[in-house]
Amino acid sequence: MTKLKLGPLADDKPVRLTIELPAHVHRDLVAYAAILAQTSGQPAPEPAKLIPPMIERFMATDRAFVKARRDRGAQVASGSAERSG
Repeated sequence: MTKLKLGPLADDKPVRLTIELPAHVHRDLVAYAAILAQTSGQPAPEPAKLIPPMIERFMATDRAFVKARRDRGAQVASGSAERSG
């Protein structure tokens, strides 16, 4: 069985964005959807449904982004504590 980075897709209310993808990226999304369907036993999702969890996974595993976001949050929190104190 193939171990994909994405698991079953959550059913969540989306925010609509319009993007253009290179044709080869779209082909890869179609292939990924087919493999995901094969491994999960569920119907293949639309390629667009794969993009949000892929981006979410990418950002969650980008150590520099996670650190910068955490540091920024700490700065915002300490700034508001200084103003209220």
